[in-house]
Order: sequence, then C-alpha cells, then structure tokens
Amino acid sequence: MQLPRNAMLLRIYTGEQEKIGHQPLYEAIVMKARELHMAGATVLRGSMGFGLSSRVHTAKILRLSEDLPLVIEIVDTEEKIQSFLSVIDTMIRSGLVTLEKIQVLQYGNHRTTNIP
Repeated sequence: MQLPRNAMLLRIYTGEQEKIGHQPLYEAIVMKARELHMAGATVLRGSMGFGLSSRVHTAKILRLSEDLPLVIEIVDTEEKIQSFLSVIDTMIRSGLVTLEKIQVLQYGNHRTTNIP
C-alpha cells in the first residue's frame, strides 16, 4: 500500500493482560485495523515499564508471568487514523493513546495501491 509522504502514527500503550472477552486486546486491535484496510500495524512487547498505577512491570526471570507493557503502532493517513479512533474507543478500557504526524519513506518494490 502506497502511503503519502505525510501520514500519521497512532500508538496505543497497554498491557499484555488486557482483553476483549477472551481475546487479547492487542490482537483484536490489529485484526480490526486489518479488516478496515489500515496501511499497517505492529505490536511491540516491552521488557519493562510502568503506567498510571506506577506499578513496575518487568520481564526479569522471577517475574515472567507479569503483565508486560505493549505498544501497538498503526500508520496510515490522518483521515483513516482519526476514523479508527472511534473504533478503538469502544475497545480500550485502560491505556494511553498518542498521535504523531510523521513522514513516510518507503523502500523496495512493493505492491502499491493509492490511498484516496
């Protein structure tokens, strides 16, 4: 998918244990983004972090079962990201969302589809 040079990055900060029903929240968000033909999504697992509760979550050997931090990154046009915000409003119970205007540089011979 060919993105315009100026696009938007949506970051969702949450924890591994967050769920929608029996499905992990991160998985539900990525699958919804794919269903809505967003340009791309990535889930990053953090080895350490803390949030509103100030409770530190870490991947140290003795605490492997703890709720590790996750960041879901989605890149697309500003219009599609703004539209996707209303979708995730119904999905996220707790977490932090950030938006950044970005410049996109794409490399390689990829299949291209122009975004309207």
